[in-house]
Amino acid sequence: MKEEIVFNSSTESFPPAGHYSHTATAGGFVFISGQLPVTINGEKKGDAPFEDQARLVLQNVDACLAGAGVSRQHLVSVRVYVTDISLWPDFNKVYAGWIGEFRPSRAVAGVAELHYGSAVEVEAIALAQ
Repeated sequence: MKEEIVFNSSTESFPPAGHYSHTATAGGFVFISGQLPVTINGEKKGDAPFEDQARLVLQNVDACLAGAGVSRQHLVSVRVYVTDISLWPDFNKVYAGWIGEFRPSRAVAGVAELHYGSAVEVEAIALAQ
């Protein structure tokens, strides 16, 4: 039996800037593309304070989850990219407030740079409904 792959871009998030979808659902999982600090109107916020960027990125992850018909409690893995690993504690504070007591697996990696001068990007995998 051939597995169907469903591609989705949330109407509650910025339109994809390239040849990709915000989410792809396959094999019982929702794969969320890397989310940047970009508003629903496409305004890039790479110059905003780091914690504001982190909150906006997580808001975009929420929009992707909702567009795929799932919630934060369906997350199984979260990957975080920051342009300065010293920002990890600041991200962790925002993330802990966003995720609450739920604790999916997570990795945080320092990278040289991200699109639009952003300081943080998040991609994730969730269980599909």
